[in-house]
Amino acid sequence: MTGTAELTEGADPGRKPTAFWPALRRLAHVFAPYKAKLIFAVAITVVSVVLQVWAPLVLGEAVNVLFHAEGIDFAVLGQLITQVLAMYVIAMALMWWQGRILIIIGVEITYLLRQDVENKLHRLPTNWFDGKQRGDLLSRTTNDVDNIQNAVQQTVSSLLNGVLTIIGITIMMFSISWQLALIALIAVPIAAIVVGIIGQRAQKLFSAQWANTGKLNGHIEEAFTGHDVALLFNRADAMVEEFDQRNDDVYQASYKAQFVSGMIHPIMQWVTYLGYVGIAVVGALRVAAGALPLGSVTAFIQYSREFNQPLGQLAGLANMIISAVASAERVFEFLDADEETEADGELPEVTGAVEFRNVSFGYDAATPLITDLNLTVEPGQLVAIVGPTGAGKTTLVNLLMRFYDVDSGQILLDDTDIATVSRNSLREPIGMVLQDAVLFSGSIKHNIAYGRPDATDDQIIAAAQAARADHFITQLPDGYDTKVSLDSDAISAGERQLLTIARAFLSDPRLLILDEATSSVDTRTEALIQEALATLQRGRTSFVIAHRLSTIRSADVIVVMDHGDVVEQGSHEELLAAGGMYHDLYTAQTQQHIEGGR
Repeated sequence: MTGTAELTEGADPGRKPTAFWPALRRLAHVFAPYKAKLIFAVAITVVSVVLQVWAPLVLGEAVNVLFHAEGIDFAVLGQLITQVLAMYVIAMALMWWQGRILIIIGVEITYLLRQDVENKLHRLPTNWFDGKQRGDLLSRTTNDVDNIQNAVQQTVSSLLNGVLTIIGITIMMFSISWQLALIALIAVPIAAIVVGIIGQRAQKLFSAQWANTGKLNGHIEEAFTGHDVALLFNRADAMVEEFDQRNDDVYQASYKAQFVSGMIHPIMQWVTYLGYVGIAVVGALRVAAGALPLGSVTAFIQYSREFNQPLGQLAGLANMIISAVASAERVFEFLDADEETEADGELPEVTGAVEFRNVSFGYDAATPLITDLNLTVEPGQLVAIVGPTGAGKTTLVNLLMRFYDVDSGQILLDDTDIATVSRNSLREPIGMVLQDAVLFSGSIKHNIAYGRPDATDDQIIAAAQAARADHFITQLPDGYDTKVSLDSDAISAGERQLLTIARAFLSDPRLLILDEATSSVDTRTEALIQEALATLQRGRTSFVIAHRLSTIRSADVIVVMDHGDVVEQGSHEELLAAGGMYHDLYTAQTQQHIEGGR
């Protein structure tokens, strides 16, 4: 099967299509790797079309035999009829063969296009997704690709057959009577004008239809994920109203797109009937004048019918093609998005020394968050990062993981600038336990081994035991084979967090990042998680983002951040004695705890 990179290799990947024809040409480029198969399909289609367009001429000769002045030669008539039947049978067999080839090509193209979309998804920088609605992204990667697939599978064969049939029939019609051929061909320029004018308008409407479909999908996703919150705040009716509005937007856009594109077919039918009238009148006059035999006119009428049939089919296919091109624009826009810049260096053996040197960063270039930050961490140290909301705590570890790149300065890992090594190499020795425990569809065993798929059952069980998760896992009906998912309610939030800690244990990282890993669990579960984390942190350089300051008093270094800057750093006792921001935060939390316990 052709590699995925070839699908977009010759398609000017840096430019986004903005109109119908550029997008159509871009879509046509995906057929380039299948040139040999397409040439063969065209060849057998040509043979099939030749047989189909030749058959009416033979049938016309049979009509002349029937009306021959000296009587009917049944032997000749039988030969002609047999010849016509054989020609149609062979033509249909070749068309079946051609259709099979083109279906295989269509399936492979969409298969590889889906691979391109999936691979692209993992090459995009994190900031590309900021502000993007997931429903629209899902619509581009599912609905739009499905629409392209349906169009490719249903239109390519009909388009190829229709175009070749029109060419072949045109040649035969001119060989019989150029006057009648000109009357029949009047439909061609009219078809081009109709498709050009109406198609351009319809393409914009189809683009709006798919864009509104993406917004509707986004709302549906929010309605599912935020169902409990909507009920809590009595916003169910408002969610329904918003759904109705977005659903109406899809309806209006879809109705307009279908209505405008649907005008093509009736207009073409009218032109077809007009041509029939002209051919009948002029043909009858030429037969009466003796300029044409009756069999030739009969053959021409058959050609005219067969000429207008593919022409009408092409007009009908225009609707599907226009919709597919609108979807292709959205998919190509996604595939053309700027990717992460990637270095090819490899990180040497890691001991765990980290240094932030004059680092500046902002999610928005106009609004810097971190300016000239400096921080040095020794191997094996436990570093706690604290501060008010929006201080830049999570941003700090996001920069260390290269989810985002610094605007200026350097981040060094064992004296190696992390910008000079690949992200895979950088992230290999780093483990993370996040506030939101993310599980994937599959078994508990699969989730623990997510970062190390080749782990043995014994290694998975040992990691679960170290994370204090083995006890609850073995009590589940299916144990380690229990099925869970992202939104599974089979296990509690604390148990889900223990599974992510087991996942980190199994990966055996040199650096560990804990982003408020206990903020959403009860006190008893927090104690259990803290016990597991203490074991996990042993001998590793650890960064802990903490909200509850009581959990990080034993940290080697506590870094206090405010508005993106490190305003204090030191041990728990040193910072309390300094009487600065940490002292104020710790005192306020201690006072709240005392008042809450009364």
